[in-house]
Amino acid sequence: MLPLSHPAPTPADTALTDQLIHFVRRIGLTVREAPLPADSFLPGLRIEDGALLVDRQRLRYPGDILHEAGHLAVVPASVRAGLGPNIADYRSADEAQGDEIAAQLWSYAASVALELPSAVVFHADGYHGSSTWFVENYQRGQYPGLPLLAWMGLTTNEDFPRMTRWLRE
Repeated sequence: MLPLSHPAPTPADTALTDQLIHFVRRIGLTVREAPLPADSFLPGLRIEDGALLVDRQRLRYPGDILHEAGHLAVVPASVRAGLGPNIADYRSADEAQGDEIAAQLWSYAASVALELPSAVVFHADGYHGSSTWFVENYQRGQYPGLPLLAWMGLTTNEDFPRMTRWLRE
């Protein structure tokens, strides 16, 4: 049973969730649907053993699927397989900060590839109140973190937001 403060998913939410899960699986990441505790960092999402777990009953913002997938995508494959909910346990502070910036931009590129509005990922309740800042910068072609994605071999400065590949080797 859902808490009263969390409305039941709408058919549009369900269709969007299906689309995002399909995309994440298609690029080669593992997604499993499973019940999750209410205290997940992001409601209805968790990274565990290198897979993205999704609890549709607790998921509040389907676009968060792309952001969490971005975290999996931008870490080296050797790290990805064992990644768990607290990424800081697996990465140095500098690496974790870089991964966050790269995951944000990666999720923007994914939203562009899927022809979704940026607000699907950068919703008003996310990014510590900075969602509008991200969307405005990206729409102006200002991409903080692009050198990281290019260094990771995922895109080039000239081609972004088109990705060369979706997963870091």
